[in-house]
Amino acid sequence: MKMERIGIKKRMSVFLSGTGKDLQANYQLYLLAMPFMILFFLFVVIPVFMAIVLSFTYFNMLEMPQWRGIDNYLRMFLDDDIFIKALVNTLKFAVITGPLGYMLCFVLAWFINELSPKLRSFVTLIFYAPALTGNVYFIWQYIFSGDQYGFINNFLIQNGFILEPIQWLTNEKYMLTVIMIVQLWLSLGVSFLAFIAGFQSVDQSLYEAAAIDGVQNRWQELWYVTLPTMKPQLLFGAVMQISSSFSVAAISQTLVGFPSKDYAAHTIVLHIMDYGTIRYEMGYACALTVVLFLMMLIFKSIVSRILAKVGE
Repeated sequence: MKMERIGIKKRMSVFLSGTGKDLQANYQLYLLAMPFMILFFLFVVIPVFMAIVLSFTYFNMLEMPQWRGIDNYLRMFLDDDIFIKALVNTLKFAVITGPLGYMLCFVLAWFINELSPKLRSFVTLIFYAPALTGNVYFIWQYIFSGDQYGFINNFLIQNGFILEPIQWLTNEKYMLTVIMIVQLWLSLGVSFLAFIAGFQSVDQSLYEAAAIDGVQNRWQELWYVTLPTMKPQLLFGAVMQISSSFSVAAISQTLVGFPSKDYAAHTIVLHIMDYGTIRYEMGYACALTVVLFLMMLIFKSIVSRILAKVGE
């Protein structure tokens, strides 16, 4: 036991001495990073920790939190039928729009990278425009309008596919599909730009070396050279797609209302808004956020393991 303690003390002293030397050598870098780290700690780390603690309490913002243990979590999965609907809808969004949006960003970035520099910049702006325009959901309200003047209804009626207009935004059979389409349209955002930057950062000499080693076509170049070199951008894009697909709220709220008919397009984020900003049941809302956070961590770890095998 004494030898183990001595070994631990030695390792700690070596670690602290190494850390002190690193601080002295790079103190300017740490000073530059300090404002960001302070803000990150104040507005990310502390709120996450507080949400975890409050998730075990009853807190209505008027009285002191009252400890309830795991009651909020039991209520969530055993008594809250609307949460189960929101959970199913959120998982559908994540499983469908996440991978599709990710692949769409990557494939378009791959094709655009082959263009000339001027044309590449122009096409990139066109595809990135949906992310720049913000909440322009009125375009989709016109496209999926439930009367005969809506773009899709007019097209289907004119070509004899339907006789009466379809209520795309009020019929629970179509709500989720419409919102997924809009989400895919908005998915060409930061991930798209990250992929384009990743393609531009690949050293061209690697392709020449790969050709000498036996790489024969563009697909082999993509798998053995491009993707392994772009792993940081691939992981960043995956994280952004996971966060966007799990946090769908504004699209549903704008297009189909809040709450949607029969909660057909209800998501976990909308459920959090309901209990956090309308009912002021902050303890239960925090429990919902913790569950959503854990779901995103699980999906992120799965994607990270998949990306780690790229190029093998």
